Amino acid sequence: MLDLLLRDVRALTLNPAHPSAHTIGVLGGRIVGVDDEVAELPARHVVDGDGAIVTPGFSDAHNHMVWYGLSLAETDLSTVATPEQLYDIVAAEAAKLPADGWVIGSGYDDFALGGHPDRAALDRAGGGRPVWLKHRSAHMATVSTKILELTGVLDGSAVVPAGGAVERGADGEPTGLLAEQAQQLVDRLVKPYPVGELADAITRASAVYAAEGLTHVTEAGIGGGWIGHSPAEAAAYQIARARGDLNQRVELMPAREVLHEVDEAFGLDLGLRTGFGDEFLRIGPMKIFTDGALSSRTAAVTAPFCGHGGADDHGLLGDDPEVLRKAILAAHHGGWRVAAHAIGDRAIDLTLDIFEQAQRELPRPGVRHRIEHAAMTRPEHLARMAALDVVPVPQARFLYEIGDTIADAVGQERMPWVYRSRSFVDAGLPVVGSSDRPCVSAGAPLLGMQSLVERKTKSGAVASPDERVDAEQALRAFTTGAAYAAGQEHVRGRIDRGTYADLVLLDDDPTAVPDSKIGEIGVQATLVAGEAVHGADRFSFPG
Repeated sequence: MLDLLLRDVRALTLNPAHPSAHTIGVLGGRIVGVDDEVAELPARHVVDGDGAIVTPGFSDAHNHMVWYGLSLAETDLSTVATPEQLYDIVAAEAAKLPADGWVIGSGYDDFALGGHPDRAALDRAGGGRPVWLKHRSAHMATVSTKILELTGVLDGSAVVPAGGAVERGADGEPTGLLAEQAQQLVDRLVKPYPVGELADAITRASAVYAAEGLTHVTEAGIGGGWIGHSPAEAAAYQIARARGDLNQRVELMPAREVLHEVDEAFGLDLGLRTGFGDEFLRIGPMKIFTDGALSSRTAAVTAPFCGHGGADDHGLLGDDPEVLRKAILAAHHGGWRVAAHAIGDRAIDLTLDIFEQAQRELPRPGVRHRIEHAAMTRPEHLARMAALDVVPVPQARFLYEIGDTIADAVGQERMPWVYRSRSFVDAGLPVVGSSDRPCVSAGAPLLGMQSLVERKTKSGAVASPDERVDAEQALRAFTTGAAYAAGQEHVRGRIDRGTYADLVLLDDDPTAVPDSKIGEIGVQATLVAGEAVHGADRFSFPG
């Protein structure tokens, strides 16, 4: 007897052998058949979809779930349009706090504000309190004088980590802007977060994700560095799962900083490495930063950024190249997959060189190392990625949210390299869907699909129209493509016998509506392992 028989649906299976279906059978959390294979079988629960569109569950191949969940409890600055509005918000928040309370905001956009917040103005608005405002890219933060004092920046005792920068004005004084690894100076004042607080953040994020159709996410960096929140961060996921609050399957990327020598190998304690875990929570690749970001002009580029930086403005590598090389090679030799954050073309050059060396030293066919973001991919990179079976994981939604900023930083002649899609298809590479949330203010997968198809910026410009893909390819990016990036294409990303019963019921067909309407499609229900994590009341699904 089936656990669930879902009938009267219009399913886009993404299975070439059976591309559409009207009936889906589920047993033991997996799909056991479609249409005539299951239509007459008895089931504990029979649900009529009333003609709803059904697709495989959506996957976000690169997000920051804990961080996004924490941001939901912080002051939202993503819609602030003027410096005056920002300072008013800071003042209003400060008024609610004791004299030593921290004002923490996230998501401000220097492009929209015409510059980063002014340190003196933050001091006035915050009444001398610690004020910590996180840039929308996550690669920068602006802080008040009190935090500069606490970190030791003002008295010169602070040691800025490699790959970080403390901005100084013409007078040599810190402006309050901390870039890249320099953010660890603030992190040391507040981390580690209590594991219970992180579990609560996961709970908040997971509920939002379920409502958007997400059934799988990859957490891009936990446990250490400026991207991690606690050495016990994985335990927060276990807690959320144990209490029934984790609505997605999750792959965790440990940060490079938490891997170390273990009995002549390189990895986590007990010898844990990529693949440890189960179908709901498992360890994925090692995450390592090789550079910064385009919006902060800290990505490592071969030719200088346009504008104020001058001929020496080539961004920042995440560490000394040989340090990065040693870490990636050690991870490769230790049995890890590697997810290298590489945005600028100079960082991609270095990353591919190291991956190539790693495969020469120890061939590991099918390992599928990844380049997270791959934001400035030169034409010659494409063939190298394909030859090495390296998976690029870009975020098309950045084109909408900061595409105009990127064009200002790199110039129109380099824009065809930015957040490619069609070129990946033509080179035989997968198109992988991801958001990098909360580095985007709106990270829903349907919005990501729309950006893959349209490639529009906020100003309405189309960024490199030749890089657009069609709506079906965009849907595949957030299903089969993301599954491929995790080496799980055999169990998820399709509606087929033996795959996980992770499904999304939609109001409309994302491959048939006008491109501009893809992001507006409503999510009726989301199922993980055949159980509703969103929309249970509407459809009376088991849950």
